[in-house]
Amino acid sequence: MLIYGAGGHAKVIISLLSSSGIEVTAVFDDNPQRKACAALSVSNYDPSLHADQPMIIGVGDNFIRKKLAAYVGHRFANAFHFSSLIGHNVLIGVGNVILHHAIIQTDTIIGNHCIINTAASVDHDCRIADFVHIGPGCVLCGHVTVGDCTLVGAGSVVVPNIIIGKNCLIGAGSVVTRDGPSGVLAVGIPVG
Repeated sequence: MLIYGAGGHAKVIISLLSSSGIEVTAVFDDNPQRKACAALSVSNYDPSLHADQPMIIGVGDNFIRKKLAAYVGHRFANAFHFSSLIGHNVLIGVGNVILHHAIIQTDTIIGNHCIINTAASVDHDCRIADFVHIGPGCVLCGHVTVGDCTLVGAGSVVVPNIIIGKNCLIGAGSVVTRDGPSGVLAVGIPVG
């Protein structure tokens, strides 16, 4: 497996893969100051290196992950921690990372290059678009829709049947009780 990115999120992915017995062959990052990540050496991205191996973008920022996904020439894979629980009839795209103790319930659709972070819970019939990050400890109740490049901050709760637009930031610990348009910062209990 290949990783693009050499920061904190990449270290978590490397740890996840290692605990599943999957070897990380190379770590790429174009920041010349990043020389190592989780005891692995880091090099500039070269699409000809390890061309037959899949890649995961190990960058937490949704917009940077989106930019890199358009740039990378390798095929993408998913990484699921063995403690995650994924229900029946869940559809999951490519490039996703499902972390420790995350739960995704039946008939949910997860797009591409999403992060379902540690102990997040995504209930039945949710629709998660591309490049979304569901933060640690979040709870998305049933029939929630989250638009492209939205970050649902750590510990947030989204009640059933809510639609959150694209490019939104839901502040950590917020409770979302009504639909939100694209491009908003939403914080509070409830979001106001």
